[in-house]
Amino acid sequence: MAVRTGPSTRLGVLFLALGALVLLTGWALADTKKSNTAVESVPRDRHWVKRHEGFVTQAQKGDMDVLFLGDSITDGWRNKGLEVWNKNFEPLKAANFGIGGDRTQHVLWRLQHGELTGIHPKVAVLMIGTNNLAANTVDQIAAGIKAIVEELRGKLPETKILLLGIFPRDPNPDSKNREKIKAINKIIAHLDDGRHVRYLDIGPKFLDAEGNLSKSIMPDYLHPDQKGYEIWAEAIREPLKEMLNP
Repeated sequence: MAVRTGPSTRLGVLFLALGALVLLTGWALADTKKSNTAVESVPRDRHWVKRHEGFVTQAQKGDMDVLFLGDSITDGWRNKGLEVWNKNFEPLKAANFGIGGDRTQHVLWRLQHGELTGIHPKVAVLMIGTNNLAANTVDQIAAGIKAIVEELRGKLPETKILLLGIFPRDPNPDSKNREKIKAINKIIAHLDDGRHVRYLDIGPKFLDAEGNLSKSIMPDYLHPDQKGYEIWAEAIREPLKEMLNP
């Protein structure tokens, strides 16, 4: 025997279904946000914390006009790029707060725990994200970079940000990493607001006409050699000059 339902019953079922949909959507969004490790600021090991504390101490002394932030590629200015650094950036009162192995979430943690306290640089140069490629999606990594930019803007509102696209890696242009980097850079390019944040993709300057990466520039197809740092310095010289002297 069929059971008839009236309008009120059907309406009740509809509201229950809509309520369930809203609840499930909320759970899904919460889970997506929770699972994006690229925006969840976290520290690393004890040695890393000591390096961070050294940067905090350096920041407390102030007297820096340019701040470089990043991972091992930025950290490399201290060794393979040192001669280039001393020639191009030391005279600008630049400081290097790069740490090898850092992902977006690690830089974010550092900025939230003292590395920006006591400083008022004119320009912050940021290049980060390559170490997130294996663990995070394109959108997640872009969100991590955006979170760092927002942290810088919040704590250093007068500082201009030179946001660099993630540098190319791997020898050939058709690698998955290259494709992912291209997609991330396309997203973060929109962070350029024409005033406080300037986006610059210098990646093509490391490549030949076919898009291949030479070992003479990045011996391991990831970290620049001295020649790579010379290319980097030359590529940002004029933009940095413009941002320092508007």
